[in-house]
Amino acid sequence: MSYFDHMQHLADADKQYIWHPFTQMQDWIKKDPIVITEGLDCFLKASDGRWYLDGVSSLWVNIHGHRRKEVDDAVKAQLDKIAHTTLLGLGNQPSIELAEKLIQLTDERFAGLSPRLSKVFYSDNGSTAVEVALKMAFQYWIHKGLPGKQHFIGIRNGYHGDTVGAMSVGSVDRFHATFGPLFFPSFKAPSPYCYRCELTREPSECGMACLSALEGLLKEHSGDIAAIILEPLVQAAGGMIVWPEGYLNGVRELCRIYNVLLIADEVATGFGRTGKMFACEHEQIVPDIICLSKGITNGYMPLAVTLATDEVYNAFLGEFRELKTFFHGHSYTGNPLACAAAIASLDIFFSDKTLETMHGKIAVVQDALQDIASLEHVGDVRNKGLMIGIELVRDKTTKEPYPWDEMIGWQVAYEARTESVIIRPLGNVIVVMPPLAIDMDNLRHLMYVIKKSIIAVTIKEKEGV
Repeated sequence: MSYFDHMQHLADADKQYIWHPFTQMQDWIKKDPIVITEGLDCFLKASDGRWYLDGVSSLWVNIHGHRRKEVDDAVKAQLDKIAHTTLLGLGNQPSIELAEKLIQLTDERFAGLSPRLSKVFYSDNGSTAVEVALKMAFQYWIHKGLPGKQHFIGIRNGYHGDTVGAMSVGSVDRFHATFGPLFFPSFKAPSPYCYRCELTREPSECGMACLSALEGLLKEHSGDIAAIILEPLVQAAGGMIVWPEGYLNGVRELCRIYNVLLIADEVATGFGRTGKMFACEHEQIVPDIICLSKGITNGYMPLAVTLATDEVYNAFLGEFRELKTFFHGHSYTGNPLACAAAIASLDIFFSDKTLETMHGKIAVVQDALQDIASLEHVGDVRNKGLMIGIELVRDKTTKEPYPWDEMIGWQVAYEARTESVIIRPLGNVIVVMPPLAIDMDNLRHLMYVIKKSIIAVTIKEKEGV
């Protein structure tokens, strides 16, 4: 079988055997899929022999580029020792070293602030990190003698994963509505989505009414609330919604006033994506619990961590007979291969001075977005660091969105593929989230192709082509 026959066989077998996530399979099987065969730096090689620029970091997980030697070597070295051993009743070297490194990192990044994050609980993806956080918060109040505090407040347009608990506190209807009967009840506060304010206010005069609405919920229900969970500064899967300055700080203060925990879901925003190591740094706040995943291993291995304060951790300490144990765990908790990859990835942040190099890249993005914002069918552009959203609209004056079934975002993504660029939209929002290691030339090219693709698709749509 020739190489190209083999690649065609793979494409056909994909359509025959694989059920893809977040994918309408009836549409998928009509086309030949792009099958990735290898990667290097910020590029992916496909079965058609072309190299594509990875404009979404392989779904927001790759930080330092593909086939990064330091991470490759760390995983290979660990593989020569042991691939997996449980943390249930045992420890393992890489998980201990990574936990120490993470606490040292948060100590450094949040120096002088309180509370202090001090304990690491491992799981394997963003959803499980959130489930851990929810269960920690729930059980914490039981141990504190306040068992009535068993509900949560989420922020509308928030997305925390696809497990039942994570969906229960999330609020992206197109992903969550179908499963509503499975959810436990939770409260939802208005999203600080200034372009489409659900309170119909203008940012210049609203006085952050969404924060006042959140306080109203807390005033009425604080005795029932275990925690507020949010994605600090950027609601990623909700449409790359960037929050106004001061909102996050305001939420932290409300949590103190009304005696509820704050859970920061930094699965998407953590590890440099916003221009700082953690998004919470921008407003100098520390949550009681923080969830991290995605970029933690540079996209090499599934791994997640939930970091908690001593205040939370100490509530679970007691005699064996008291059953205060946190009864939660996963088979691959603290997997040594994944922890080895994470240690290497964290080291690269410092050897490459990753965060220091981002200032120029963010400036390139903002210049490009200013240009893109002038296009007839671009309603809003927004970014925090290299987390970028471009919202397409049918009518710029009225903000009328394109109908869902026109797949306008996907049309732009398919057009970009003709220029060897991979992006993945969220409805009408073009999402751009390249590896932080992308160089200036490739970043400029990425933004140029996106602009060119938007123009091509919206002109065709307008002309009915």
